[in-house]
Amino acid sequence: MTPPPDLVARLLGPLHESGIPYMVTGGLAAIIYGEPRLTNDVDLVLQLTPADAERLAAAFPQDRYYVPPLETIREEAGRAAHGHFNILDLETSLRADIYCLGEDLLGTWAMARRRAVPIAGGTVWLAPLEYVILLKLRYYRDAGSERHLRDIAAMRRISGELVEQPALDGWIAQLGLDAEWGKAREME
Repeated sequence: MTPPPDLVARLLGPLHESGIPYMVTGGLAAIIYGEPRLTNDVDLVLQLTPADAERLAAAFPQDRYYVPPLETIREEAGRAAHGHFNILDLETSLRADIYCLGEDLLGTWAMARRRAVPIAGGTVWLAPLEYVILLKLRYYRDAGSERHLRDIAAMRRISGELVEQPALDGWIAQLGLDAEWGKAREME
């Protein structure tokens, strides 16, 4: 499935051109690996350091985008965990939710396995399917929304051949997501 061209051109294109390592996760990754559904934002994990703040801000000109102040970007990029901020396209209100990689072992594993995917005339870096499934399992555990389980079922049905099952099983056990994985399997 192809994401909306505006989302790619307006948010992913500038980020890709900046050269800052990133990967698409969340709903947009679920759409690419699975079935179409509505989303007007993109979840991104960036391997961002405080020194990258100026380069990131320069990729998104202030006359077209809301970008947090450099101090905020530096502070969030410097967190060991849970660094987060948003970038907003002012014309369309499309939003990028930026999550900083920090010292997250799962994210580091996934970043090393991201895939370059041609989309809408460009290239984007997509998180591995196992990572997207694991995050969806976490979101289900935390919020209880069955949308995450439906996304997992669709991704496994459409792109299941991409799953490295031993790696997925290992992370499920390590992260304590066995019960959530059982629920997801019931949706298939």
